[in-house]
Amino acid sequence: MPVPFEKLGDYVDFQRLEAWMDSLGLGNGPIVDRDILSGGTQNILLRFVRDGRPYVLRRPPLNPYLNGSETMRREARVLEALAKTDVPHARLIAACSSDDVLGSAFYLMEPIEGFSPVRGLPPLHAQRPDIRHAMGLSLVDALASLRAVDPAAVGLSGFGKPEGYLARQIPRLVKQMESYSTYEGWTGRTEFPDVEKIARRLGDTMPAESRPGIVHGDFHMGNAMFSPTGADVVAIVDWELATTGDPSCDLGCLLATWADPDGSHPGCISITPWDGFPTEADILRRYEEKSGVRVDANWYVAFGSFRLGVLLEGTYARAQAGKADMETGIWLHRTGINLMNRATARLRTN
Repeated sequence: MPVPFEKLGDYVDFQRLEAWMDSLGLGNGPIVDRDILSGGTQNILLRFVRDGRPYVLRRPPLNPYLNGSETMRREARVLEALAKTDVPHARLIAACSSDDVLGSAFYLMEPIEGFSPVRGLPPLHAQRPDIRHAMGLSLVDALASLRAVDPAAVGLSGFGKPEGYLARQIPRLVKQMESYSTYEGWTGRTEFPDVEKIARRLGDTMPAESRPGIVHGDFHMGNAMFSPTGADVVAIVDWELATTGDPSCDLGCLLATWADPDGSHPGCISITPWDGFPTEADILRRYEEKSGVRVDANWYVAFGSFRLGVLLEGTYARAQAGKADMETGIWLHRTGINLMNRATARLRTN
């Protein structure tokens, strides 16, 4: 649920925020033109203006599922590292790593003038299949630009544990699935495809890991902002799962959530109209052209589907325990089953 405007003071003490900005020389006077971009159980995004300059503030919800302050610190570190790269992203202005100002860590970034395609395509993009095709290729180009970044060269040494990344992920995801049984009333496991069987097959067919790079961790159309006047990606957003590891995992995630040519999809990313968007073969050709890397698509799509399916089931488990919205939980549960079936189908071809 979004944050009601009258409750915004529960999340942001504007006097304390102004004092903190004063200490950094970020404008003068009151914060005005406040606008809630998103919030509730998800991270809070607030746009405002101070001294004629627009800002976007990002902070965790009041009761985050994970360590919200640590998430903000990690996100800010990634944005700072990307500042001198070609990766499209929201530019970091300043970050507060302490909980003392607003009760959690937070950061300020430049506003992005763009749109998310999962919230609807503007008329220009909805009417032009050629623009939709170019949008998909631009997203692949953005991903290839991320892969080109050397984590150590931009200050991300020690950010994650890239060695053995894939081998650690599979048993960790099985363990996470098993942990949902601690939620009273969770029945999802009995309806899911055989998670252990899929995990074993993934482990048996696991490719050699790619050169370590920055992994976004949730790379798909829903986490990209596009130009309102063209096809370019203007920002990759939501870096809360970012780490260093095998960058091919981001391509797998993108294809795991990508619709088939007829527009059918596993349920997580739906964009209408879909005709014109690149096919998987188009994406793989473009990715290889831009990155110089050929990826075992079937394995990485299977892994991406498996991983996302496990993560989505957590919301359903919490919903059955009365800790999340049930309608959302049911939808994500069904999506997770579809993703597991997609993983199984891909592994049959490996």
